[in-house]
Amino acid sequence: MIVLNLFAFLMPKKFSGIEMLCTTLFAMYLELIVNLFLDIKYDLFGYFTKGVDWKSLYYLFGIYPAINILFINFFPNRFRARFLYIAGWTIIALVFEFLFRVTGTFYYNGWKPVYPAIAYPILFCILALFYQLVHLLLLKNTLNR
Repeated sequence: MIVLNLFAFLMPKKFSGIEMLCTTLFAMYLELIVNLFLDIKYDLFGYFTKGVDWKSLYYLFGIYPAINILFINFFPNRFRARFLYIAGWTIIALVFEFLFRVTGTFYYNGWKPVYPAIAYPILFCILALFYQLVHLLLLKNTLNR
């Protein structure tokens, strides 16, 4: 987790600090909303133990910001490349989820391995669209000055 964060925060960025902050907060918000329903309400999966667990904050603050920064920083401009890029990140996310399950920090309780294979591309597309919205709003704001 430390190496991941060092890499994410020390690498040269293609986007501004405000874009990084906005998309990171949105990614964390999206993760909390998804977990509120799928983990807390329906108990389909979770981190560590059932219900709210303080240790799950390691994921929220330790992994999600770094993953968001890496994902957005290298997001391609070409449409066809975006499909492959999101597919690649989906595979990475599935591997991480598998490793977290093996180490016991993440569990399934009615959740099937095929569900995240469907959900991750959708979530990555939402994140990319949100980044583009923030970028356009900042550009519009800059042009209106």
